[in-house]
Amino acid sequence: MTTDAAQTEERSTVLFLGDSITAQGSWDAWLPDEQTANQGVNGDTTDGVLARLDAVIAQQPEVIVLLIGTNDFGNHRASVEHVVRGVESVLVTLRRELPGVRLLLVSILPRQAEYAAKIEEANRHLRQFVATCHAQYLDAWPALADGDHLADRFTDDGLHLTDAGYQAYLGELVPALERVRGLPPMSRSIQAIDLDGATA
Repeated sequence: MTTDAAQTEERSTVLFLGDSITAQGSWDAWLPDEQTANQGVNGDTTDGVLARLDAVIAQQPEVIVLLIGTNDFGNHRASVEHVVRGVESVLVTLRRELPGVRLLLVSILPRQAEYAAKIEEANRHLRQFVATCHAQYLDAWPALADGDHLADRFTDDGLHLTDAGYQAYLGELVPALERVRGLPPMSRSIQAIDLDGATA
């Protein structure tokens, strides 16, 4: 394989970025037509993802699927504002450093009912923000929720997905990836987005 061919193959990667829900995914098996990279880290938060973006950028993926935020609420009792600002910062940094990358932000997934109000509020803000950095948004909540919590048939602990949960998620993710792939990549980087001035 020539160097050019190797670079082209590497460039076609779909990189999954997030916490244990991403880390525990069998993306290679579930998406056999894609070259995937799993950058999920158990217990990770928005701050954790921000701290390791250099490794993500170094992989030069074509598509990045970002799912992060639930541990900020669960383990760290973070505010909605903290989570929204953290996800926005991740997206802005990725767009600046990888101007041609296709970005797909997945809504924070449902979990135990006590977290529903915060998660839904964060998701509303993030849905409004994604266009600012030329990203796409996948609302996975309807496919996985039973009212205000993660449906019992998709989880054993109220947070993590079972095989059935992943299959329901994939039912939304696969068409979303097809939509993202159909979009032209950004041809220039975004030089600056003022997060303080942006209305999310």
